[in-house]
Amino acid sequence: MLAHVQSFGLTGLEGYPVEVQVDVSGGLPQFETVGLPDAAVKESRERVRSALRNSGLNFPTQRVTVNLSPAHIKKEGPIYDLPIAVGLMAVSNDVHPRAVGDILFLGELSLDGRLSPVHGVLPMLIAARQQGIRRAVLPPGNAGEAVFVDGLQVYTPENLAQLAAWLNGKIQMEPLPVADWEAIRSRQIGALWDMSMVRGQHNAKRALELCAAGGHNLLMIGPPGSGKTMLARCLPSILPDLSFEEALEVTKIHSVAGVLPTGQGFITTRPYRAPHHTASAAALTGGGIQARPGEVSLSHNGVLFLDELAEFHRDALEAMRQPLEDGFVQVTRMQASLTYPARFMLVASMNPCPCGYFGSVDTPCRCSHTAIAKYQGRVSGPLLDRIDLQIEVTGVPVSQLEGTSQEETSAEVKARVNAARNIQLARYAHLGIYCNAQLDSNGVTEFCRPDHEGRVMLNRACYQMNLSPRAYHRILKMSRTIADLAGETEILPGHIAEAIQYRSLDRKYW
Repeated sequence: MLAHVQSFGLTGLEGYPVEVQVDVSGGLPQFETVGLPDAAVKESRERVRSALRNSGLNFPTQRVTVNLSPAHIKKEGPIYDLPIAVGLMAVSNDVHPRAVGDILFLGELSLDGRLSPVHGVLPMLIAARQQGIRRAVLPPGNAGEAVFVDGLQVYTPENLAQLAAWLNGKIQMEPLPVADWEAIRSRQIGALWDMSMVRGQHNAKRALELCAAGGHNLLMIGPPGSGKTMLARCLPSILPDLSFEEALEVTKIHSVAGVLPTGQGFITTRPYRAPHHTASAAALTGGGIQARPGEVSLSHNGVLFLDELAEFHRDALEAMRQPLEDGFVQVTRMQASLTYPARFMLVASMNPCPCGYFGSVDTPCRCSHTAIAKYQGRVSGPLLDRIDLQIEVTGVPVSQLEGTSQEETSAEVKARVNAARNIQLARYAHLGIYCNAQLDSNGVTEFCRPDHEGRVMLNRACYQMNLSPRAYHRILKMSRTIADLAGETEILPGHIAEAIQYRSLDRKYW
C-alpha cells in the first residue's frame, strides 16, 4: 500500500516542496529511507516507531520504504518525522489516506508522540502558501511563526494521538488566528540602555542619531573608558521601528539559523549582534557544513557591533567588505552554495594604539611608532572606505559626570529618527529599499543632488583629502540623511560640510 504526504524542505531561505512517499510491502520487517537523507532523517525511523507505538497507533511489521522526492536534493533535519509518521498511519488504516492529501506536515517527534518544534518553519510556510497549499500541521512550538502567514490555516496538535483523532473527524481543532502585527509590536520591551545615561559626548550622540536615521556605518576611536561601548549599547534604543516587511526578512533568517528567542516566534525589534573579537571569518559571514547564516546575516536590518575592531582576525574583517558593499553574502561550501541577505549597520570601536592613549592629552602613550602603525594597520583602507562616519570619542571630565543636567532621552531622539526614516520609506517605496544607505549609484544621482555651492565644496574636499569615488557617494548619502533629519527637501552646503567632517579621522590615524 502506498501513501503520499506533503512536506517541505529548505535551501537557504527558500522553501521547496517535498513529497513523502510511504510504501508498505510484503517481506521481512525492514525500514529504508531513500531520497538523499542525512543522518537526522535516517534516524527518524526510530523516533517514528516509538512515537506511533506509544501513541496507541500501529507500526507495520513489514517492509517499509520511504522516498523523499525530489531525490536529487539532500534532505536535512528532523522535520520529516511527522510526515513519515502520517504516511505510516495512512498505510496502516489508522487514518484515511484522503484526509492527509491536501495538508502540509512539518515537525519532529518525541518518543512519546509529542510534536517538537523545528527550524526554518516561516520560509517554508510562505513558500507553501505561494504554491497553493491552504492547510498545515505544525508543532505547537512553531505557532509563533505561523500566525503571521495569512491565507494558510495552521493547526497545532499536541501529539500524534490528537492528530489522528482530528484527521478521523472524531475531534475538532480550530486553526491559529492570524496575528495583528501592530498589536504585537506595541508590546515590545524597551531597550535596557538609554541615551540619557550617557553624560556629554554630544558629537558621538549626533553620529549615532545619523546612523540610526540613514542606516550608515560608524567607527568610534578613543582611549579606554571613554564610553565607546556604552554608546553602542544605547544605539538599539533609538533605532527606527521595524516594518512588517523588514521583520519578515529578519525572522526568516533567525528561523533558519535556529536562534529565535524562546517563546517568541517573530522578531519585533531590530537585531543587535555583538560577536567576540575571536570570531572567525566563517562565524561572521556564514559557513559550516550546512552553510548556515553568519553574524552579518543575523544582523540584517539591524546592527553588527564589533568592539575592539583591531583585535579581530584580519581575514575575518576583510571577509565583510563584500557584504558591506553589496548587501548580501554568498556562502559557498562543498555541499551547498547559498545567498543570504546582509544589509546591516556596522558599528565598530577601537583604541588608537595597543596601550590606548595615542593622541590623548591626559595620559601619555607608551607605544612605539612601529607598534602604533602595526596596530592601526590591522584595519585596512578598503574597509575604512566603507565606513560612513569616523569619529573620535574622548574621555568625559569627572565634573561633567557628577553634573545634574538632564540629558536627552532615547525616546526624543527616536522620534526624530522615525520621522526621517518615514521620509525615506515614502521616497524609496518604488525601489524596494528602506533607507539612504541602501542607495546604489543611480539612486545617489537621482536623490542626492546638492546645489552648485555644495558640489564645489565636496569636489574640493575629495581633492584635498584624496577621497575615493566610493567615499564621494557615501558623503552624498550621509548628506541626504542630515537633510532628512532637518526636514529639508534639498541638500544644502551645511549638510555637505557636516558629512565631510565625519570622513576626516582616517587621515589622522592612517
